[in-house]
Amino acid sequence: MSFQQTFKALSDPTRREILDLLKSGKKSAGEIGEHFQMTGATISHHLSILKQANLITDEKSGKYIFYELNLTVFEEILSWIQSFQKEG
Repeated sequence: MSFQQTFKALSDPTRREILDLLKSGKKSAGEIGEHFQMTGATISHHLSILKQANLITDEKSGKYIFYELNLTVFEEILSWIQSFQKEG
């Protein structure tokens, strides 16, 4: 995992909002796009950046692609941040 890619992906408010939407479970790009006033191509671009940063995974089911959180990456980030806390 590249922390640089991860934090760059997290720096955008739209991508953070997409991650918030995915907390409730898998969603298609169309379901995600319903929450924004932007084109499907723009949503696809944001999803691509999140996928490149390994923050989300995708799975094709029929003619749809469903996206979900990759919690492993979030756990790695939290573990790294927690390593700065004092023991004791």
